[in-house]
Amino acid sequence: MANHELSEQEIVRRNSMNALRERGIEPYPAAEYPVTGHTAEIKENFKDDEEPLREVSVAGRIMSRRIMGKASFMELQDADGRIQIYVSRDDICPGEDKEFYNVVFKKLLDIGDFIGVKGFVFRTQMGEITIHAKEITVLSKSLRPLPIVKMKDGKAYDAFTDPELRYRQRYVDLVVNPGVRDIFLKRTRMFNSMREYFNSFGYLEVETPVLQSIPGGASARPFITHHNALDIPLYLRIANELYLKRLIVGGFEGVYEFSKNFRNEGMDRTHNPEFTCMEIYVSYKDYNWMMEFTEKMLEKICLDVNGTTKVQVGDNEIDFKAPYRRITMTDAIREKTGFDITGKSEEELRAFCREAGIETDPSMGKGKLIDEIFGEKCEGSFIQPTFITDYPIEMSPLTKRHRENPELTERFELMVNGKELANAYSELNDPIDQYGRFVDQMRLADKGDDEAMIIDADFIRALEYGMPPTSGMGIGMDRLAMLLTGQTTIQEVLLFPQMRPEKKQQQKEESEETEA
Repeated sequence: MANHELSEQEIVRRNSMNALRERGIEPYPAAEYPVTGHTAEIKENFKDDEEPLREVSVAGRIMSRRIMGKASFMELQDADGRIQIYVSRDDICPGEDKEFYNVVFKKLLDIGDFIGVKGFVFRTQMGEITIHAKEITVLSKSLRPLPIVKMKDGKAYDAFTDPELRYRQRYVDLVVNPGVRDIFLKRTRMFNSMREYFNSFGYLEVETPVLQSIPGGASARPFITHHNALDIPLYLRIANELYLKRLIVGGFEGVYEFSKNFRNEGMDRTHNPEFTCMEIYVSYKDYNWMMEFTEKMLEKICLDVNGTTKVQVGDNEIDFKAPYRRITMTDAIREKTGFDITGKSEEELRAFCREAGIETDPSMGKGKLIDEIFGEKCEGSFIQPTFITDYPIEMSPLTKRHRENPELTERFELMVNGKELANAYSELNDPIDQYGRFVDQMRLADKGDDEAMIIDADFIRALEYGMPPTSGMGIGMDRLAMLLTGQTTIQEVLLFPQMRPEKKQQQKEESEETEA
């Protein structure tokens, strides 16, 4: 980058980098630095009467400095938090040459630089646990200034809060906003807890293809790519369901996968085109068993992550303690709208949508129309965890028919805070019925439904070899992370959410300003 494009601060930092090298100090050394302690552990284990004082070697970023005469203070941040460092000129420069303190430390180091500190731990007269530096090592020079965040009583002021910048520059967000790190620590604990739950039953974690010749397992618009060596179009998976069922056919009793799925659809507060889903399939079970399995799993995860079954999301306190309410889709629609969908034709459903102000289009069949009615009039009202069960057959092309009513299917969706969190079936294992359902989907595609499923002949072939009675469940991990961390937008729980390219975003903002 040419100098005329750099800010004054960036020029100063580059000059400091060069000045370090002139003094024989490499600003980006290659050697390992011995870290023997981290901030949280050092503070937790400190004892005022400990003798001799504990010697430590720590590393992290300089986050603040108070430069004085022969002694100074700074705050160092590592992966666990922050700790105060006391720097005495005569301790880090015990000989006659005081240049390292007077020039390197005071003038050439900046906030944001990585350093290593060796010294001993003590408590200051103000009561703060501090490391008394005996040696400082430059580990990495920061050439861009961090946003200035003032901390007072544990709260951040003048923080890095612009969502556009925070999501695009997550690396900065993580450095200057401590609460963001906590969100992603909880997200990791959530995955670990779920794995632990599944593994306790002996279920096997597997991996299935991301590139698929047929985008199956869900109704969604796929991303399309091209395989040059095979000279064929391929799709980024919209779901991994059909591959996991093939493994059940192959003899595994229980399999699960945390999969990255891709759907070429809209972006909003609860949708990202790339998202993480967990799907699990267990032989010899049905959707009633899966409801109990799911609610016990969520109760456990919530306790493991937060220490309580209750979470606060906006104005809503949500309690994940099992058991959860169960209500059929037909009863839910009747309860919220007074309209009974039982036995209604496509035209009758479309007429109700017109009367209720629900937008539709000619490509929608009965399943899509019912889905629109539920989504517009019912879904948002289910705040506490609620299983919506027994979906009409038109909505569920991969689901076993209901054992008591062949017009319905043995399916549930778990609604929490007004959104779907999990989706589960008693899986359809009749290959003849499954083929007929695929054919019905192709008719919808002919009408213009670009989310209709494609016939997967190999999956039908797999079913013809026999699949035992099976229950499957998928859960949106990003939405679960939102709930467990109290976030209202999916971007807050994705380390790197999809963003408009910077140049296009700038052009969009300039266009909006011109129109305004």
